[in-house]
Formats: sequence, C-alpha cells, structure tokens
Amino acid sequence: MALTKGGDPKRSAEAAAHVDPRPRRYIDRMKDALIVSALSLVPRNRGARVMGQVARSRASRWLTRVFVSAYAIDLDEAEGSIEDYPTLEALFTRRLRPGLRPVDASPDVLVSPVDGTCAFAGRSQGGAIEVAPGQALHLGALLDRPLQGERDVFVLYLSPRDYHRVHVPREGRATGWSYVPGTLWPVFPAAVRRVSGLFARNERAIVQLQTDRGQLDVVLVGAFGVGRISLTVCDLITNSGGQPASGPLPRIPLERAQELGTFHLGSTVVVIGEGWTPLVRPGDPVRVGQALARGRR
Repeated sequence: MALTKGGDPKRSAEAAAHVDPRPRRYIDRMKDALIVSALSLVPRNRGARVMGQVARSRASRWLTRVFVSAYAIDLDEAEGSIEDYPTLEALFTRRLRPGLRPVDASPDVLVSPVDGTCAFAGRSQGGAIEVAPGQALHLGALLDRPLQGERDVFVLYLSPRDYHRVHVPREGRATGWSYVPGTLWPVFPAAVRRVSGLFARNERAIVQLQTDRGQLDVVLVGAFGVGRISLTVCDLITNSGGQPASGPLPRIPLERAQELGTFHLGSTVVVIGEGWTPLVRPGDPVRVGQALARGRR
C-alpha cells in the first residue's frame, strides 16, 4: 500500500475511531435549540388549523406528488394510486392494501398499533419514563389523571412518511375516552430533546381498553402540522378549540388490529399497560400487527 509522508494506516484508523465526539454533540445541541426557538415563535395551534384547511382543500392536490417525493412514501403499500388522493389530507390518511400487515395471533402478545419507530419500550420508574436524555415524561400528567404504581410503556413515533392510522393493540372493550387540550409542538427527536414534558403538553386523545390482561391506555399525541386526531369509538376531532372532555363508552368490543383512530399528519402513540415484556427496543421499526410485547403472566 502506498503511504503518504509519515502515513501509518493502522494509526490513522485508530485516530479516526477516537475522534472527540464533544464538538459534534455541541453542534447537535445548538441545532436543537435553534429549531425549538424558531418554533416557539409560531402560533402552533392556529397554524395547524390553517394547515389543516389547506390540506383538506382541493387546491392541495398538486402537493401530493411533492409530499410523496420529499418523504419517499411507498405508495405500492397504499390502496389505489396517487391519482386517487384528491387532497393532501386524503394522502395523509391513506389506507393500506388489505392483507399487507399480518397480525400476530399469539394469545399472549400486545401488537403494534401503528407503523413507525419505537422511541421507548420499558417500565416506568417513579411514575415516569425517560423519553430523551434528561427529559422525563410523567404518566399521570400524560393521562391527565392520578396514576398509582408503575406501568409498562411503549412510545411509538410516526414520521410524515408513515401510514397514519392507529389500530387496537389487543382485543378487548373500549370503556372510556378523554380529550386533553394543549399546544402542538412537533414530536420529532430534536423537539423531544429540548421541550420539557412535550407529550404531556401537547393536545391528545386517550382511549381506555379493558382486556383479558388488564387495562390499556392508548394515547394519541397531537403534533404541529395538520394537528388533527379522530377516533372511531366516538365523534371526537381534536384541534378544534374544544375544552377538556371525557366520557364512558358502552364497552364497545374491539378486535386486535381493528382501526381505532387516525392522525391527519404523523405524530406519536403511547401505549400504557401492566404485565408486558418488550419485544422491541428503541430505534426498531414497527409495523401494525407485529408483536410489540409478551405478557408476563
């Protein structure tokens, strides 16, 4: 091998492997701070409503191809073709082709309710989980109700390119719902790292499910963008300036992987339960119907 003056390939490789990571971390922190500072100046809820009006208008049709290209959306998985989506929102809320996501039928598993990426999978400590270094999410604040003891928690992030419908993680009965108004911070990693308690500050819709393995709370967290969430078990549509609300449901029977709600642009789902051992780790991609956790009892 030809060497440059004073060159030692082994020593050069060792030096490259021991590059000081601190400057890179500093740059990343500065980028995070700039992004969040810029977004703090934006009227997020009002802006999201305007964006939603645009996305629902026929005038947004030309943006569908731009969006597909920008986010590398795989339309081979979707029902129909690009011509079948008359608005940007129709593209956001597209359905998958039937049978594309096989559902794990094992009797002791919890399945993923979404297509996305696992951001957290594990047990709470002191009623909270760490969603980013130094950033705690308190489950009672997220659910907007007191919560005793620890829980098993799964945080699943949906990017703009992902399928936006939310499904039932385990068969059971829907016993209640709640709506918690809030702001609409974006939920991408830079914002989660910088905004304290972000998920508990954002607007969210919650469905309580009673299953043969105890209660599950499925939390749909709104985000900057279109910012709307709709549910199949009640008439709730978020980001409409409403007040906090909640109510019982008549024990509506739901099948595993049945549709539960829709994000009108990607966001985050948090599943909270008891007695579940994770089968995924942070950073893992997840798909609707795949095993997310296995019951411990």
